[in-house]
Amino acid sequence: MQRNQKKAANKRQEQLNSMQPGSEIVTIGGLHGILSSIDTDKGTIELDAEGVILTFDRSAVKTVKPAATSDALDDVISDAKAVTTPESTDDSKTPDSPFE
Repeated sequence: MQRNQKKAANKRQEQLNSMQPGSEIVTIGGLHGILSSIDTDKGTIELDAEGVILTFDRSAVKTVKPAATSDALDDVISDAKAVTTPESTDDSKTPDSPFE
């Protein structure tokens, strides 16, 4: 039992040590944000949650997603916005639905 707890503690510590500005963070309270800075002296982090800067203890971090993951998500979102749907140019068609 102690070995499993030690593994989990080491994994968590490794995750906390891998945090860097730009990483996507989820706190134990469920708040999602982007890590803006780390203060190792005080043991705190600052999260940017849609323009609001919040300060948390490092122990409040539940999960850390690397900065590359959030950048990839931004790329997917921008690609999705770039896709345009073709508009129908033939208005003479009869609608398929009797309610239109």
